[in-house]
Formats: sequence, structure tokens, C-alpha cells
Amino acid sequence: MNTSDFYFDLPEELIAQTPLEKRSDSRLLVMDRNTGELTHDHFYHIGEYLKPGDCLVLNDTKVMPARLLGQRADTGTPIELLLLKRLSREELDANDYPDDCWEVLVRPGRRVRPGHELTFGDGKLGAKVLTITEGGNRIVQFTYQGIFEEILDQLGQMPLPPYIHEHLDDPDRYQTVYAREQGSAAAPTAGLHFTEDLLNDLRAKGIRTAFITLHVGLGTFRPVKVEKIEEHEMHSEYYQISEEAAALIRKTQEEGGRIIAVGTTSCRTLESAAKDDGTVPATSGWTNIFIYPGYRFKVLNGLITNFHLPESTLIMLVSAFAGREHVLHAYEEAIEQRYRFFSFGDAMLLIDRKDNR
Repeated sequence: MNTSDFYFDLPEELIAQTPLEKRSDSRLLVMDRNTGELTHDHFYHIGEYLKPGDCLVLNDTKVMPARLLGQRADTGTPIELLLLKRLSREELDANDYPDDCWEVLVRPGRRVRPGHELTFGDGKLGAKVLTITEGGNRIVQFTYQGIFEEILDQLGQMPLPPYIHEHLDDPDRYQTVYAREQGSAAAPTAGLHFTEDLLNDLRAKGIRTAFITLHVGLGTFRPVKVEKIEEHEMHSEYYQISEEAAALIRKTQEEGGRIIAVGTTSCRTLESAAKDDGTVPATSGWTNIFIYPGYRFKVLNGLITNFHLPESTLIMLVSAFAGREHVLHAYEEAIEQRYRFFSFGDAMLLIDRKDNR
């Protein structure tokens, strides 16, 4: 398939710049993944489309304050770092690299070369550039006194997506209410619609919640630059599924309940970990799975997701689950009805509606 097969014309004013006052007040477009039938609703009614015994699978990753503003130590040139991931010694492919190494995105990159030293927060945090990756990112070693995470909390800022230009008054609005495993450079935004009260109401109805972890990298915003989508290479992201979560997913499957992923990150985690028979073990590792039309799902029965960018890997994943024509028609309807798009926007539920009757 071609990347252009997933293009649609999106008015810029529909890109949500700020979150709603209440998370669950966002609109919800429900689509029958088999027929394409659409229903307009609000997210706080999502329980009406679920049934006792279903299991929501939520990504409990927590966004790091990963944006650091500093300068080159020798020239004072302003520098911005965006932390992507902490690197293990195995990933560095060399025995002589030091600890506390991270892969980072640097702006302006042309001003930062191997050997340059950077400083942040009046010297509270230092960094030395070790090398440049094939993709143009930098590997840096941080130096500091104390605990890195505490220093990052003091100096770092929330790394909002590039299409959000408004200031975010409350950084917690770019975190899910159940975020607990710090390590993401971006939020799993489908989960931003849930409140604690809504989750409790769903549990009271008999709907299960299983928490897994996938640390979202900035590659999630990387455009597809090839025309043949099969030639696109996905970024790798770390995931972890606990024994508790795996057991709950297996129990749901054995009892005939539906597995509903909250977000494309939960979907990619489940499909990466699942065995051929659809069972999900307790496991961890790195995944670069690329899901596009033609993919055969092993686990998912439903998907909650936001509205995504044209020609992105995310809309390709959604199209693999519900059909490209159905999805593009739903997007046309959402644009006509003035739904809000992307991270702070509205939501979709893609599910087999006959299972609710």
C-alpha cells in the first residue's frame, strides 16, 4: 500500500491546543469495525458500549519532564535537549562507554558535536556529547550530584507534541490519571479521557482493567517518508507486561470477555507480546512492530484511540483494525462534525457492536 492512501485534508483549527476542563467530557465517535456504522456520543458514556467481563488494557507509562533548556559550556549558545531513552551498556555496543548515557534529540543540532559539553540549571546538570546516531540524535553522558530523576523534576519541562503551540497550565493534564511508570517522551493520549470516577464506575459494572507499560518514544511523531508503507522502519520502544496483567488478560479470554486496548501503544504491546494462539505471557522487551492493513490481530477485540495525523503509522494501525475505507469515512464525518483532533482531542471506540446486543 502507499502512504498517500492514508491522506485526508484536516483543517488546522481542529487540532486541539488545550485539554477540556473535564477529561471525560470529550466527544466519542463509536464505530462498528465490521460495518463502519457510526454513533456520536461522549466519553463519559463509554461504559454503555462495554459489558461485564470485558477487559480494558491501559498503558501506565508516565511522561518524563524530558525537555531540558541549557547552553553549551564553552560558548553559551542556547541548547534544547529532549530525552528519548536511557541506554543500557548492551545498547551502546561498546564496553568503554560510561554509565548515565541517554539518547537525546538536540536543537539546534548543527551546534552540538561529539566532545561538546552542555550545562543546565546553573550547573546542576551537565552533559557531554559522545556520538551522533545514524538518525541524527545524540548520545550524551550526564553528570550531576544526587539523584537524576529528582534533578530532572526540578529542571525539566513537559515535552508537548510539535503540533501543540499553546502553553499548558497544568502539566498533569498531559498525564493519564493512572500514570506510574516514568519513562515516556510522549503521553499515551487515548488514556487522557479517563477520570478516577469513570474508571471506578466501569469496575463497578464488572469491567476489568489491566495495566501494562510501553514507554512512548518521539518516533511516534515521526512522519512516514517512504511511499510504500512496507518500507517504513518503526522506532523501538520498551514494554513490560506483569504476571498480574497477563493473568487477567488470559482470564478474560478464557471466560469469553473482550480485550479492548486503550490506545495504539497498548495495542502494539499486546500484539508484540502475544503468542500465535493469542495468549499473552508476562514478559518485557523492545518492540518495533509496525501494524498496517493486512495485519492479522491475535489479541484485540476493541480499540479506544484518538484521531491521528494523516499518513501516520497510527492511522495505518487503526485502519488495519477496522478497515481503511471505514476509518477514512469516520474521519470525514469527524471533520464535518468538528471533532477535536490529536493529543488533546476527542476519542474513537472501534468495536464489534453485535457483541453488545
